[in-house]
Amino acid sequence: MSLRPGYDDDLRLAHVMADQVDSLTMSRFKAQDLRVETKPDLTPVSDADRAAEELIRGQLSRARSRDAVQGEEMPDTGHGPRRWVVDPIDGTKNFVRGVPVWATLIALIDGDEVVVGLVSAPALGRRWWAAQGSGAWTGRSLASATRMQVSGVDRLEDASLSYSSLTGWEEHGGLDRFLDLTRRVWRTRAYGDFWSHVLVAEGAVDLSAEPELALHDMAALVPIVTEAGGRFTSVRGVPGPFGGSALVSNGLLHEQALELLDPMP
Repeated sequence: MSLRPGYDDDLRLAHVMADQVDSLTMSRFKAQDLRVETKPDLTPVSDADRAAEELIRGQLSRARSRDAVQGEEMPDTGHGPRRWVVDPIDGTKNFVRGVPVWATLIALIDGDEVVVGLVSAPALGRRWWAAQGSGAWTGRSLASATRMQVSGVDRLEDASLSYSSLTGWEEHGGLDRFLDLTRRVWRTRAYGDFWSHVLVAEGAVDLSAEPELALHDMAALVPIVTEAGGRFTSVRGVPGPFGGSALVSNGLLHEQALELLDPMP
């Protein structure tokens, strides 16, 4: 893959950090007792989350000491236009139960644009990444990558929709609108978390949506989706990862989905 001058070193650094975090999280994932009979004890996971974020912050403090860092587990550090946004383990509940759908999310925001995004899911043996202007890619490494492109499906009736859960939509008063969308599409599956959205970038899914997300849940996904030709907004149509929710599409279906999820003028 070719990299755009300006962010190529940042993307390479994200891969290096992801390599190290993958080793850490996989060692903890394999150590989990998967025979959970009652509510899972999330303490070991919070330890793994924290250790993963500490590892990334340590690398950034050495390699990008001038950049700000925002993570899920620890206070924000630094100031300035360049800000790294980290979710050490997206899909924590999957992690604790032994479900392999979890990932480390690393993003770089320059000003108000997400310019680098990387999602690494080591238990799936998959990684997705993008830098502004360089396309969206998936594979095991920079040297072994396949370029991604969103689907060409342009009718909701032909579309595959992924989401995380129905309870979130119910809690936010949007369940009826979301169910209207599910009734319109060809197929629904709850792949969940980051996976729903990278599947849109791959062209395997056409739409994905979540009613409430934090910046660290979304930032890394934005360039991956948009560089693959898709759109990433909130469910109210606010572009990028700053609207508190996510509607992700191949672009062709976006306005149709927005009309159902946000019918207010």
